Amino acid sequence: MKYMMLMHTPAGSGPADYQINQWTPDDLKAHIGFMHDFNKDLKAAGEWVDAQGLTAPSEARLVRAGADGAPVTDGPFPESKEFLAGFWIIDVASAERAYELAAKASAAPGPGGKPLNMPIEVRPVGSAPTTD
Repeated sequence: MKYMMLMHTPAGSGPADYQINQWTPDDLKAHIGFMHDFNKDLKAAGEWVDAQGLTAPSEARLVRAGADGAPVTDGPFPESKEFLAGFWIIDVASAERAYELAAKASAAPGPGGKPLNMPIEVRPVGSAPTTD
């Protein structure tokens, strides 16, 4: 079954910053290295579908169709305390395995190598209803 794991992260000191932008180069290197290794392990286990990191919240916009169908945008939203930093789509045998992987991702190292224990939202990927 496929699951999406959504990585949430606290905002930084400015509206466009993730806290990670304030880390030392060594702490950032350790964190990114952990993520690369985590992704390699998912691939080796045949559980990888996709993963992407997202740009800073200052680049995000909410888009709606206006009355005439033209796009209407709103944002960014600097008052938010947390932002979606990235996601994985995994294909695993059970929800328990998805939770195990989410816990591992949650423990990625932060400043000083201390585990971040960041929230990872886990949601099953739905399938479209049949059109028969």
